[in-house]
Amino acid sequence: MATGGNLLEVGSETWLYREAEPLNSNNRPPVILLHGLVSQSYSWREVLPALAQQGFRAIAPDWLGCGYSSMPDRRDFAYTPDAFIQALEEFVNALGLEKFSLVAQGFLGSVGIQYALRHLEQIDRLAVFNAPIFQGAKLPWKLQQMSIPLVGDMMTQDPLLVDRTLEGGGGYRIEDKDLDVYRRPWLKTSDVGRSLLAILQNLQLKQATAEIEAGLKAWERPLLVGWGVRDPLLAIENAKAIAASNSNAEFVELDEVGHYAQEDWHEKVIEVLLPFLRRQS
Repeated sequence: MATGGNLLEVGSETWLYREAEPLNSNNRPPVILLHGLVSQSYSWREVLPALAQQGFRAIAPDWLGCGYSSMPDRRDFAYTPDAFIQALEEFVNALGLEKFSLVAQGFLGSVGIQYALRHLEQIDRLAVFNAPIFQGAKLPWKLQQMSIPLVGDMMTQDPLLVDRTLEGGGGYRIEDKDLDVYRRPWLKTSDVGRSLLAILQNLQLKQATAEIEAGLKAWERPLLVGWGVRDPLLAIENAKAIAASNSNAEFVELDEVGHYAQEDWHEKVIEVLLPFLRRQS
């Protein structure tokens, strides 16, 4: 198992999550941070302690089918947004959380945004970093290829897809010790590749982005949209337009940062996220 993780049994599945407990609580709601494809909760490793240092309880899970959480068979878990939303609801309930702030990044992080839109009573505030929040957003061709039957079956079993995808999202080299954590699930079991294939085939981006775009335009709580300007996968102009349509939204450009903002340059993510979470609403 990757270092620093806790295991939580929820129904028939096991979630791995990373948590940083505050030394002195600020009495603000905890923060859940969600990763995208083909990432893990490990991507938030520098952000979690920074939040805890400022009094926040910070929690980052590996989605089911990702990282070090369970890899359910697709006969038992549909890998659709609805299935992930229900699973996240069960995870949140198992932790006993009633109100929290949500931070979502990337493809699959989009499911977290859908969760927020459907559970308004639970969400204190929402922060989004480089996620498909506008209609017309598509999976990059490399990930689309991985969803093709037979071709995708082979491609999703290659541990090096992690290196190519994560480093291709911003052009930055990731340290070998960190890539080792990301790659290890692929070296241990073929289930992680099968789960990725199932996610890619069931993400339903067209319907999801329609729901997200409409929902964020009408969002009535504090909203932060942080965008790595070097993201080759999602257009900044479209994201900026979504934020501009909502007076509760704050849009921040992250210079020199790519798609995986928290992996590329965690200091810049912390710099915009902390004031947003601390601000009185």
